[in-house]
Amino acid sequence: MQRADELTIVHHDDTVSRFTDVTYTLTREGLRLLTAAGDEKAFPGHDVLTTHVRLAHRGLAA
Repeated sequence: MQRADELTIVHHDDTVSRFTDVTYTLTREGLRLLTAAGDEKAFPGHDVLTTHVRLAHRGLAA
């Protein structure tokens, strides 16, 4: 699973879903995500038009 500080999903009906602090997997079957609170959500592939992910920059190790 990949990690995102912010994940925005644009659906085929032009609605938008936004999540913060999630891990997710995007496959042909759809998008599965797990929130920091432990909630699991799934969106079928035919519902997801595009996704936008933002990662916060972490400090570099010395």
